[in-house]
Amino acid sequence: MLSSKVPVLSTTVMRGVLVSKFGDPDVLEIRRDLPIPKPEANEVLVKVAAVGVNPVDTYIRSGNYGRLPVLPYIPGNDMAGTVVFAGADVKNVKEGERVASFMHVKSGAYAEYCVVNSNWLVSLPDDYDFRKGAAVGTPYFTAYRALFTKGNAKPSDIVLVHGASGGVGMAVCQFALSQGITVYGTAGSDEGIEAVRTQGIKKVFNHREEGYTEKIMKATGGKGPDLIIEMLSNVNLNRDLQMLAPNGRVMIVGCRGPIEINPRLMMGKESRVEGVGLFVTPQNDFSNMSKIITAGLKQGWLDPAVGSEYSLNSAEKAHKDIIHNKGAQGKMVLIV
Repeated sequence: MLSSKVPVLSTTVMRGVLVSKFGDPDVLEIRRDLPIPKPEANEVLVKVAAVGVNPVDTYIRSGNYGRLPVLPYIPGNDMAGTVVFAGADVKNVKEGERVASFMHVKSGAYAEYCVVNSNWLVSLPDDYDFRKGAAVGTPYFTAYRALFTKGNAKPSDIVLVHGASGGVGMAVCQFALSQGITVYGTAGSDEGIEAVRTQGIKKVFNHREEGYTEKIMKATGGKGPDLIIEMLSNVNLNRDLQMLAPNGRVMIVGCRGPIEINPRLMMGKESRVEGVGLFVTPQNDFSNMSKIITAGLKQGWLDPAVGSEYSLNSAEKAHKDIIHNKGAQGKMVLIV
């Protein structure tokens, strides 16, 4: 049922991005006549300021994903903005508060307004940069789950972040460093390498260079990483298995297609490979992560890195660039 209160706005329509059919980036249609969604009692209406663009947004848009929305739909789950209306049952956030979403944006985030269940919001510090807020959601929850919940990282581990210059990669670096874990990173460009170094990672390797895995092995004294957080498993997984230390593990965060691997590489080391997917994460896990992430943002030891910025009208270009970039440098965001 709808809340007994009704949000008072000067208009009933909004600008947003609509997908009416699955396909290439040109199916992203800019509309100015989309109805502003109506929140229910446990939901909030948020005036969106910035939206985080994730590779998964492009997979869903193309129709090549295991969980597809009903057409037509507004893309996006990661946004930051201001609560303009809180339903009658909402207790954890209030109107006027800055928030970021991290899952289950009911009406889609690529728009001027969106509706979110209040349980799926992170409170942001007062005056927090909305661009950074939009970089919190999927990257930081994925990073924490991959590193700690699934990867069981501990201070004695060497962790390799394979693709450390993107939003998830930098989030992993920040979490790991906060726990005193030794972190190595890779990136695909000089700019990306420098961006990773600014996070405090001293050993960063160019994964586009021939022989970079040998350099990583040398840096670990021949042992190899104990844990690899993998952003592009369809390219790197077999190399990861070759590098892993005995009893090592690979957490697959990103994949854009199939890859052939040699399972014997796992047998001799008794290593393991696991996938990381936020959509199957239990609610209590999200609640615990939300508390940690909120504290990290307020205390400053979590600091989202913003990369390329686009206007909402340039969503098509953003979807092209996030797949074909030559080396990520932080989180890609849309400014609404």
